[in-house]
Amino acid sequence: MENIKKLTDEELALSYIKGDNKAFDELLSRNQNKLFSYILFIVRDEDKANDLFQETFVKVITKLHQGRYVDSGKFGAWIMRIAHNVIMDWYREQRARNIVEPTEENDLSNIGGSNILDSNVENQFVKEQVMCDVKKMMNLLPPTQREVVFMRFYQNMSFKEIAELTGVSINTSLGRMRYAILNLRRMTKEHNIVLQLD
Repeated sequence: MENIKKLTDEELALSYIKGDNKAFDELLSRNQNKLFSYILFIVRDEDKANDLFQETFVKVITKLHQGRYVDSGKFGAWIMRIAHNVIMDWYREQRARNIVEPTEENDLSNIGGSNILDSNVENQFVKEQVMCDVKKMMNLLPPTQREVVFMRFYQNMSFKEIAELTGVSINTSLGRMRYAILNLRRMTKEHNIVLQLD
């Protein structure tokens, strides 16, 4: 039997699918710090990050058993996408819980508190508009620049990981990011767009 430490993440995933539980233990130990740090950075609550981390690995196990993992040399990116989806589901659930139901007479005058202020609605609208503008501008970037921006900011990948996944050098990845940022700045000036989140 091969030394489990020498196997790639992809080989470990395939071994786990075939029934090797030690392969999964190794996968977990290799990926847990990076994945947990990513989740914690997004949700900013350690207890919630622990819950979402556990949920992510339950989904990883489920998807592996369902045969929904294809060895593409990108296991790390695959589990980051799963974590991202788990976080987004959690945010949607939080938003749904904060919906205020009207009383029998549809009288909302008794509702008060800082959670329902016009400024919060305005701030949310501004944030959504900024993100919409960013997405529109990203779609105007050349594909290689759009890809590196997405991987870096939406998947929180390092430039080393981006370079490995895209088959280029780290310097090329950094250069693509630099040109993408320059192009985004140029677009904001040309179209007089303000990209600022408070």
